[in-house]
Amino acid sequence: MNLLKSLKTKNILVSLLGSMILAFGLYNIHSISAVTEGGVLGLSLLLDHWLELSPALSGLVLNALCYLLGWKLLGKQFLAYSAIAAGGFSVFYRILECFPPLYPPIADHPLLAAVLGACFVGVGVGLCVRMGGAPTGDDALAMSLSSAMKCKIQWVYLISDLSVLALSATYIPWQRLGYSLLTVLLSGQIIGWLQYKTEKD
Repeated sequence: MNLLKSLKTKNILVSLLGSMILAFGLYNIHSISAVTEGGVLGLSLLLDHWLELSPALSGLVLNALCYLLGWKLLGKQFLAYSAIAAGGFSVFYRILECFPPLYPPIADHPLLAAVLGACFVGVGVGLCVRMGGAPTGDDALAMSLSSAMKCKIQWVYLISDLSVLALSATYIPWQRLGYSLLTVLLSGQIIGWLQYKTEKD
């Protein structure tokens, strides 16, 4: 009960906004453009492609496993905000699945998809991180490892993202992986910048 009272309404609302922005970008850009994200986001798209598992479900399960592994370093309040952001992402993504993508031809413009996708992911996740939580498990783990290893969060993202991109090569053409690398680099920088702004504030 004390934990619930300690949560700030502003943080909750901004976290939900971030998860909505993230879901919008993932559904309307990444899921149709063959330009993927790394981490849990990229892995959920991988499972969607090969096993037809909706990211609304696989993302929730993968996130839960990641939070379970990293909960000792995160703290209860962080986990509370993360649960709100992760749950919000799954709900928003499921709602978006009820409608066709806004601009399917974006698949023919991989550079545009990479940049726009990175902006949606970076801003969406960055807002959640700034409010004290994370919408996906790899964000939670990245923040935990960054804190434990005293290194910038961008480098943690880069290592995990490159691993997922290597697996994504099983269904994404090699030439598209360059655009995927661009999107994970940009999104990681945006998230790191927003986290840095939080620490400065």
